[in-house]
Amino acid sequence: MSADLTRNQALVMKTLSGAEAPLSAYTILDRLRGDGLRAPLQVYRALEKLTELGLVHRLESLNAFVACAHPNCHEQELIAFAICEACGKVEEFSDDVVKDRLDGWTRSHGFRPAKTTIEIRGNCSGCAGKA
Repeated sequence: MSADLTRNQALVMKTLSGAEAPLSAYTILDRLRGDGLRAPLQVYRALEKLTELGLVHRLESLNAFVACAHPNCHEQELIAFAICEACGKVEEFSDDVVKDRLDGWTRSHGFRPAKTTIEIRGNCSGCAGKA
């Protein structure tokens, strides 16, 4: 963890790093009330900076956050997430074949993407085996 993080950023990062599933900003706030965080804005500011630093990802479909699983993932142009709807586990990955296909489509259609988020929802191997 970076020594340049503020106290609030470090608290939020520690909370996300110890979580077994994605957390909403309000869940993070609830977990950190005992540490002096009282306002949602404190959590949102910390999350914004942590996301900017590439330490945290926002899962769009869940409106929740996860700690980055790969220290250099921000160097990848495409990051994808597999989200288990049963246990909440999130796997972060990058795939060059998918990236190349999307790059080809955007080039051929003259489309300029500002952001690409891929989220696959379903059941992880552990939960799929229980069904």
